[in-house]
Amino acid sequence: MDRRNFLKNTGLASTSLFVPQFLSGFNRNGFVQNGKNLIIVQWSGGNDGLNTVVPFHNDLYYKNRPTLAIPKKKVLKLNDDLGFNPMLSGLKSLYDDGLLTVINNVGYPNPVRSHFRSMDIWHTASSSDQYWQTGWLGRYLDNNNPDNVPHTALEIDDSLVLALKGQDKTGFAAANPARLKKAASNSFLKKVAHHHQHDHEENVAYLYKTLIDTQSSADYLTEQSKGYETKSRYPSTSIGKDLATIFNLIIRDTNTKIYYINMGGFDTHANQKNKQEKLLKQYSDAMKVFVKDLQKNKKLDDTLIMTFSEFGRRVKENSSHGTDHGTANNVFFMGGKLKNPGVFNEAPNLRKLDKGDLRYTVDFRKIYASVLKNWLGVNPGDVLLDSYKPLDII
Repeated sequence: MDRRNFLKNTGLASTSLFVPQFLSGFNRNGFVQNGKNLIIVQWSGGNDGLNTVVPFHNDLYYKNRPTLAIPKKKVLKLNDDLGFNPMLSGLKSLYDDGLLTVINNVGYPNPVRSHFRSMDIWHTASSSDQYWQTGWLGRYLDNNNPDNVPHTALEIDDSLVLALKGQDKTGFAAANPARLKKAASNSFLKKVAHHHQHDHEENVAYLYKTLIDTQSSADYLTEQSKGYETKSRYPSTSIGKDLATIFNLIIRDTNTKIYYINMGGFDTHANQKNKQEKLLKQYSDAMKVFVKDLQKNKKLDDTLIMTFSEFGRRVKENSSHGTDHGTANNVFFMGGKLKNPGVFNEAPNLRKLDKGDLRYTVDFRKIYASVLKNWLGVNPGDVLLDSYKPLDII
């Protein structure tokens, strides 16, 4: 039985326990830091991009969506062709301040309409016919010597996404560091591990080391999150609380430099309007407070926020007042060092569809290449395992 299967069979299967070796190897009192923070927000379920960034000047949009289309008079206009959903007023204010870039028509060749498979493709940066076991940020961690530059990745969740899993190193998942600390401190588990820790019992010894590493990491995150509390009023939503946690860690200059958040609920096959608008408002309201908090505390220039979904929805609404799985979608970037804030590229072409779906014009791996080269400062090819030209966004 290998180590990971051993942990799974012990009932301690939370990926929070798969602690990156580099996290436990540092002196907790003296971190070296590169100063830049990367925050990934994942919209799970396939957000409807056309009702998020609305092509209000295109009659085909209204023809294909007789009940779902956003009325022109309600759209928050970004330019002559596109505007935000009215629930994104917080995001619109960031856009007006030059702190947001919208990238349209993002996708990949031979798109897949399965949630799980498409998300795997985004997580691994593979092609649609490749099945990789490591994530793009996990490989980034693999390829950077933590003894020289300590890059640490934290997902605000109880399980770890594939994007943060490398071959040798992974990110750390903890929805609640204090709760994880308590779980890792379970006296019974420690006694069992101590009692059976012999050289020939490799799996149990590994379990004990994993518990100790988890305890150490949870201790650090718990103490750091207690060190400062933002004075800004964040929404009491899940994403509001997550962003408040991230802000408190950023303001403390911790070694955590990559953060990952997951927002679910975007699979809107039926009665889409209320479901999607509620989620967009939660995101927009929380993100406005977060970005302004970073700006006020002079941390925004060192922070980059990226939001994506695994695919968009079909152009034509269905008979249940919803939309079905589609392909290309929009991606948002926020930060203080954007090269081209505003709408980065052309609006979706509703006249040239691929069997009812939007055609992609921007490969998402070019976006990753931009983040890797221009933000994280590494060779994108070493991580993406192929050559993709970075976009001029950061």
